[in-house]
Amino acid sequence: MTASDWNKVTKQLKNKPVILKKFTKHNKPKVRKFGISSKKCENCGRFGAHVGQYGLNLCRQCFRELAVELGFKKYS
Repeated sequence: MTASDWNKVTKQLKNKPVILKKFTKHNKPKVRKFGISSKKCENCGRFGAHVGQYGLNLCRQCFRELAVELGFKKYS
């Protein structure tokens, strides 16, 4: 179950508190402390291929788009 599906179901069960409580107990997504899914791109929200150096917190695709604006130069 994806996070968006989980949010949709909780909205539907808002009027049924007992069922909502049981549903959240068994189906709530884990809070990740480490691993790929613990870091998210600040620009687009992707997981994985993360550039965290210098406090950027961007995925590699967003980094390529924003690198020149951030002051990085390509040497080749």
